[in-house]
Amino acid sequence: MSVIVEIMPKSPSSRNRVARSNAKLVAVLAYEGVSAFELGMAIEVFGLPNMGDDWYRVIVCAEHPGTPLSAGGIVKVVADAGLASLADATTIIVPGWHDIDASPPDELLDALVRAHKRGVRIASICTGVFVLAAAGLLDGRRAAVHWAQAEALADRYSKIQVDPNVLYVDEGDILSSAGRAAGLDLCVHIVRKDFGPEIANEVARRMVIPAHREGGQAQFIPRPVWTKDDTLAELRAWVGAHLDGDLSIGQLASKAQMSRRTFIRRFEAAAGTAPGKWVLHERTARARILLETTSMTIEQVATASGFSSADALRHHFRTQYGTSPNRYRLAFAPERGTSKMLSCETPSSDEKSRA
Repeated sequence: MSVIVEIMPKSPSSRNRVARSNAKLVAVLAYEGVSAFELGMAIEVFGLPNMGDDWYRVIVCAEHPGTPLSAGGIVKVVADAGLASLADATTIIVPGWHDIDASPPDELLDALVRAHKRGVRIASICTGVFVLAAAGLLDGRRAAVHWAQAEALADRYSKIQVDPNVLYVDEGDILSSAGRAAGLDLCVHIVRKDFGPEIANEVARRMVIPAHREGGQAQFIPRPVWTKDDTLAELRAWVGAHLDGDLSIGQLASKAQMSRRTFIRRFEAAAGTAPGKWVLHERTARARILLETTSMTIEQVATASGFSSADALRHHFRTQYGTSPNRYRLAFAPERGTSKMLSCETPSSDEKSRA
């Protein structure tokens, strides 16, 4: 059973902040199969109540306003404006496109191109970047996309400099984010550009999200799959149990009962990488697990993972995942022995003064 939600703009409230002369109208696109999460996050961030008279005004635009559109297969949304309303926007948000193999309608692409020519800022979330690419708005530019679609985007649109590592890319008038929740990072970044860090931090606190996340998509990408190789399968299992020991090339070759040269050749054919790089990857992966599941100190994690020191762990961890071990633990490790009650309501002035 689907739930139909008619999306209407939120009315502004009166809060003491200097009003600006130019209204900030954010137009969020909706279409059949749009991601409910990505549509909702844009509406939530830019439509936050009690942010002052100069805060954004949000409208949802679709090719056929008033027609229920499926969002995630469960919820149906009804947009309140057509594509013609993009002409009045200062920012357009393009949520994830429902199918990267499906071509967006020409009416939508033409509307985006016209808006861009008028100087409207356009931002995509996740696979919404395929809509911007189809419109030709990313030719010669850098763009972010979900790591799982990076290769497809680069193959289809060779003029785009696809960056699969970052959470978002800001090219000034064109912005793009990586997958799903990275859209929140991009939305808060836009707030930071428009209103400054203090207001962006306030939005992040109310959304109960980080105002800025360190690291890129590398920390979310699963480990690569090996080709089938029964000879090295036993070695890999042994390495997994001895990551804190001597895993030099000589030691590994001896364990595999091969000459050094044969071992390197066989290993690279099976793993697609050099033995030393693979061992380093396994050690940082072990460190990730320990950071997520234990209360070990960074020094203890380094020792258990086979690093010579905590500094060595920090260096290789940041190189591999784009963030530090401490920040990774804060982001991914569950809190122990604590319980927090969080409210979605706007904090009172007394609560803000104590914050």
